[in-house]
Amino acid sequence: MPLRLYAGDSAARTRISKPTRLGRPVTVGQKVNLLDLTITDAEAQLRAFFTGIGEPAYRTRQVLRRLWTNPAPTFDAMSELPKALRGQLAAAFDLPRLSIAARQRSTDGTEKFLFLLRDGQAIESVAIPENDRLTLCISSQAGCALQCAFCATGAMGFQRNLDAFEIAAQVREMRLLDPPIPVTNVVFMGMGEPLMNWGSVDRALTLLNDADALGIGARHITVSTVGVLPGIVALGGRPEQFRLAISIHAPSDALRRELMPVNVKYPLADVIEAAKRFDRRVTFEYVMLGGVNDAVEHAIRLAELARECRAFVNLIPLHPGGARGFTPTPAARIREFAHELRRHGVEVAIRKSRGVDIAAACGQLRVERLGRRPPRPPDQHGDVQVA
Repeated sequence: MPLRLYAGDSAARTRISKPTRLGRPVTVGQKVNLLDLTITDAEAQLRAFFTGIGEPAYRTRQVLRRLWTNPAPTFDAMSELPKALRGQLAAAFDLPRLSIAARQRSTDGTEKFLFLLRDGQAIESVAIPENDRLTLCISSQAGCALQCAFCATGAMGFQRNLDAFEIAAQVREMRLLDPPIPVTNVVFMGMGEPLMNWGSVDRALTLLNDADALGIGARHITVSTVGVLPGIVALGGRPEQFRLAISIHAPSDALRRELMPVNVKYPLADVIEAAKRFDRRVTFEYVMLGGVNDAVEHAIRLAELARECRAFVNLIPLHPGGARGFTPTPAARIREFAHELRRHGVEVAIRKSRGVDIAAACGQLRVERLGRRPPRPPDQHGDVQVA
């Protein structure tokens, strides 16, 4: 039986029978949110609109390029269009923005953004410059239901899934800054578990990658997951070469269950098997927790798992802001751990700590600015969706 998803917010839901990349049906009388449609569907909506009011066909392309490629903040800012036509567009269509509630810049160039959504929820994005690359770490949910022991986002609980446009718009907002931030890479490593919001993430991936939308190469887009198996299968079924990162964080079921409750539903052996079947290279994410998962025996077992699926291992120093009672592994010990992995035939990198002088741990800025809110059960916003 196909999964039942809900389109739109809780006040106006339209039921569809399965995850889809097609545009959502729109209730008569409501403005059409052009940013929550694929380019193909947005084009069809605009073409029908312009035909209906007797405007030439080229108007469709004029507006399309101002959605994502060269985004306009409002319809009124599309100065290439006649003023009256801009008003007609604004009456028929919606072009929602994410409101920047806070922006912080680290001494290392990392910038963190707190975005407010229309319903008062908030999400975070982090822009990380590195040589000629600019990676944007984006959120896929407001909060997170998984409650990993070391994660600041997990402490706030689950609030709701993001819609596709709210995910992709985090990149769009970078283009609307003055001066703009030129994003070259995107990682789904912000707030939330992306593969438990597959309906929106699936369509957001299309918007991120489409040459007529944000145009970011598939190999420059990484989806990070704790190991939600149906979502890994669904991601692997897409033709584009999107990258997969799996949060391992412990090389045994016993320890992983302590750190990540989701391991009960998706045990380590099943996650490794899914990684072996994924037809592209997989990265293992491994947060280093002092005295918890950083012993030599942990490195040896992690190397065994990585060799099973030819995974690359990314060792992540624990950010002090997200520690929640854990102690970061000292830098020298992380280097020893990496050496042990290499000695056992595994490629490994140590991620640089970025934004240490700002609230750069995922979820930290939101908690600082908005306080902790009581978590809501997933069924208060449709559901936590898996593919």
